[in-house]
Amino acid sequence: MSRRSLQHIEPVYPKSSSKKKFDHQGYGAGSPPYLRGPYASMYLKKPWTIRQYAGFSTAEESNEFYKNNLRGGQTGLSVAFDLPTHRGYDSDFKNIYADVGKSGVAIDSIEDMEMLFDGISLKDISVSMTMNGAVLPIMAFYICCALNQGVPLNELRGTLQNDILKEFMVRNTYIYPEKASMKIVSDIISYCSEHMPKFNPISISGYHMLEAGAPAEIELAYTLADGLEYVKTALDTGMKIDDFAPRLSFFFGIGMDHFTEISKLRAARVLWAQLMSEFNPENPKSLMLRTHCQTSGWSLTAQNPLNNICRTSLEAAAAAFGGTQSLHTNALDEAMTLPTPQTAKIARDTQLHLQLETKITKTVDPFGGSYVVEQLTDDLIEKASRLIESIINAGGMTQFIASGAPKERIAKAAIEKQAEIDSGKTLIIGLNSFTTDADESIKILKVDSTKVRKQQVERIQERKRSRSNKLVEEALEQLYLGAKNNTDNLLELSVIAAQKGATLGEMSYALERVYGRYSAVAHPIKGVYLAGVKDSKDYLEVKEQLKDYISKKGRAPRLLMSKMGQDGHDRGYGAVASALEDLGLEIHMTPLFQLPEEVAKKAVELEVDAVSMTSLTAAHSSLIPELKSSLQKHKSQALVILGGIIPKSEYTELHNKGVDLIFGPGTNILKAASLILKQL
Repeated sequence: MSRRSLQHIEPVYPKSSSKKKFDHQGYGAGSPPYLRGPYASMYLKKPWTIRQYAGFSTAEESNEFYKNNLRGGQTGLSVAFDLPTHRGYDSDFKNIYADVGKSGVAIDSIEDMEMLFDGISLKDISVSMTMNGAVLPIMAFYICCALNQGVPLNELRGTLQNDILKEFMVRNTYIYPEKASMKIVSDIISYCSEHMPKFNPISISGYHMLEAGAPAEIELAYTLADGLEYVKTALDTGMKIDDFAPRLSFFFGIGMDHFTEISKLRAARVLWAQLMSEFNPENPKSLMLRTHCQTSGWSLTAQNPLNNICRTSLEAAAAAFGGTQSLHTNALDEAMTLPTPQTAKIARDTQLHLQLETKITKTVDPFGGSYVVEQLTDDLIEKASRLIESIINAGGMTQFIASGAPKERIAKAAIEKQAEIDSGKTLIIGLNSFTTDADESIKILKVDSTKVRKQQVERIQERKRSRSNKLVEEALEQLYLGAKNNTDNLLELSVIAAQKGATLGEMSYALERVYGRYSAVAHPIKGVYLAGVKDSKDYLEVKEQLKDYISKKGRAPRLLMSKMGQDGHDRGYGAVASALEDLGLEIHMTPLFQLPEEVAKKAVELEVDAVSMTSLTAAHSSLIPELKSSLQKHKSQALVILGGIIPKSEYTELHNKGVDLIFGPGTNILKAASLILKQL
């Protein structure tokens, strides 16, 4: 099923074409099924919360960034953690050196969390934390930080993402296997329902599915099916539906298909109310879907980046028209780097313009009654309902994920989209149409991970010197036994361990001793990319180049593709591997989270002609030189290829370090294949 056909929009929608199944008449905002919004007045009294997903380097630097944002009009915090933190590693762990502080803030201990919120009252500010792997230590640090500020837990407001199921599909910042992870999710929901009634213990996320390539109805269906799985897991522990359902929250991505994105949020509310009604809640808030939204990062281009301001504005408007409760707007430079204070201000001001200058907050559900939006809402409800029913019939989302089907379906959609862009069937301004050679270079924010890691290691060492290691060991043993015996609430035990001085890595390892670490195998998907580009001129040229190469060498070129470091985002990794294999190259893929030495050994074992690394988090600056050194040590002459979010300002330095080819964001894979063949 193609991505384009799923988002098809008719030129005209007369009133007679509407199915009227979910007509806006009788479905007012603030009443089930909440088609027009979860609250009767929506933005009339209070507009959506303005958030800025941010965090980088050290807790002190992020703290200053947060304070500046709050002074500039931001109304809620959204914390981005670095990848070692996500994956449950302290900053002194030997294998994660390249990622410390790079794509988020490094948090190793309660002291780091206290520095992160220094001078920011957790009683007065809503805090969103995007964390799914190391949720227990991060939540424990946050709770301890609040208590140390003197804030009662029942006053805390905010959201923990805690949506582990989608990690197994798209984002890959998991630690433990599915069953153990679901136990952790359930314990957090239980703890928060008892102690933190204003806090959302989970944000069920479709955003990362959209970013990984999922079309609207798949994002919608898989997200709600994840939510349904969490509800059933919580009920299985003895909780009642009204104990926790009113505090469940959602998180959707907003792309450039304007009317579809508006309709998606409206459809989500109706579908969730339908699903939850099956549990016979007494509280109507248990039927209510409240959501945060974020504009798409994938839609941003490194080419002509000032265009991204317009893209983000259009996506932000769609989120507001659809009725979001909070919103993050991406900065114009996020296709290349972390946002600078200037670009973050532009992104934040975009929301202020919408709220204060456009008057779109003066009416509820402004597109309600629009023939096109009502019809698209109906269509999405129907398509997503069928998908959800098939998941339920397959045994639920956990079993469905274990089958590998959702990950593969999303990956196929992403490859289809890439083929459409590369062949010119889908136009993106500044990338494959209306291009310009004008220099639009922008300031790049760089993080010195070596400096950050040194500082974090010193803090960890000082922390361990000043604490009672005996009390820490006892607390960690209790956490281990709680997981092993499946008895106590793991968040309660994590809070105790945090209070005694345990680090994030120590708590994560206590659980790893019981649960182990989850790992997944990557492989190319055949046939999808070729079907989309086989009639293009560029494909025919690549086909001739490959034929010439094989006639000279006696075989197809052999390429090892790798994901080094702790970055689990694999949309580009999978799409490029699948495309190149379809084009006729022999492709091998390493597992995620590799070290340079591991990749080099595999390259020698397979006798490959080229080795590539895909990077989205700036870890390449440390990992690529080590890969080149390891290849030389093993006497491999393989070309070194680098792809992903690589600022052009770094190209010369990277070539000097031994990189043969560099492919930045938005690269046409057909043209990249041609360059690889020429270089070989």
